[in-house]
Amino acid sequence: MQQNQKNMLVIGIAGGTGSGKTTVVRRIAELFPPGDVSIIPQDSYYKDSSHIPVEERQNINFDHPNAFDFDLLVKHVKMLKQGNAIEQPIYSYLTCTRAAETIHVEPQPVIIIEGILIYTHPELCKEMSIKIFVDADADDRLIRVIARDIVERGRTVEKVIERYEKILKPMHLQFIEPTKRYADIIIPQGGHNEVAIDILKTTIEKALQKR
Repeated sequence: MQQNQKNMLVIGIAGGTGSGKTTVVRRIAELFPPGDVSIIPQDSYYKDSSHIPVEERQNINFDHPNAFDFDLLVKHVKMLKQGNAIEQPIYSYLTCTRAAETIHVEPQPVIIIEGILIYTHPELCKEMSIKIFVDADADDRLIRVIARDIVERGRTVEKVIERYEKILKPMHLQFIEPTKRYADIIIPQGGHNEVAIDILKTTIEKALQKR
């Protein structure tokens, strides 16, 4: 399906690790008919590390802007806005490499770009119609990170807390928290803030009506 660039709404959703971004993305996607929303996770655009020895891949700082292939991400967003489909990478946290397979993504009326560091890249920000920042207390984020990393990434509680103190917290303060000022809308308490979700829904509907 070809979409005219002028009719496409590109929504950015940023926030710290474990802030509830995924919940907000789901709530926004539910506002539209099935098939009207394409979701572009920044996590799919980590740089491939297959050239790095396996034992050294565990030292990769996934919370630093340099870990991402922003050039490819911006290219793909522009392609979607021009009405062209993309082949979205698939990244494995277990091997720190890109899979040979890709995900075929068609241009839709609404494109959601979701990730912790999407507002650190000025060129990517220029492609967005609405920028949202999902805010949450540090304690709440840590609890979610512990629960997620144990299940999805096979880490122990001790390893998760160590990583939080050495990497997640300082990277959040250095790179993620400062980008809050670029947001058009800040949602405290993540996707559980019904008032903010309602305001967001109205904002998106108005933006779509103008297109």
